[in-house]
Amino acid sequence: MTEALTDPTQATRGPGFLDRLAARALKVRWLMRMPIPLYRAGLGWMLGRRLVMIEHFGRVSHERRFVVVEVVERERNVVRVASGFGEKAQWYRNLRANGVAYLSTGGARRVRAAVRLLGKEESAAVLRRYAIAHPEAWHHLSSAMDIAAGGDAHIPIVEFTPPRD
Repeated sequence: MTEALTDPTQATRGPGFLDRLAARALKVRWLMRMPIPLYRAGLGWMLGRRLVMIEHFGRVSHERRFVVVEVVERERNVVRVASGFGEKAQWYRNLRANGVAYLSTGGARRVRAAVRLLGKEESAAVLRRYAIAHPEAWHHLSSAMDIAAGGDAHIPIVEFTPPRD
């Protein structure tokens, strides 16, 4: 998946030391959860516009869960994020099961959002746009995801919009 999305001139670059380090860091739970207290305290703005905290609910426990992920695309009233660990990520599975989410960004806290899981083609299109807009970040992200997945990673996209109540 990731090779098809990168620039052909970049395809020859293999994963470097930082990519392998990032892949290992992504598996360290306490490290990945470090931004959550900042968002919960209303200090998410300190982390900029590239991150968002998603509050979701456990599939079985129905308890509140939190994850901070990178925003890959933003439009007016639309936020799209990538599930770097694919459809196996717990937060992704929870959203698929119950479709309930609240977003906290730098300027907004706990805003209810409608959830839409994009299909493979739509996800690939979003990732292509991301790769064009952020080529260096895409190279490192895709390399780290491929290493973490043990091969070509499928990176699904989740779209959040205002709820249609």
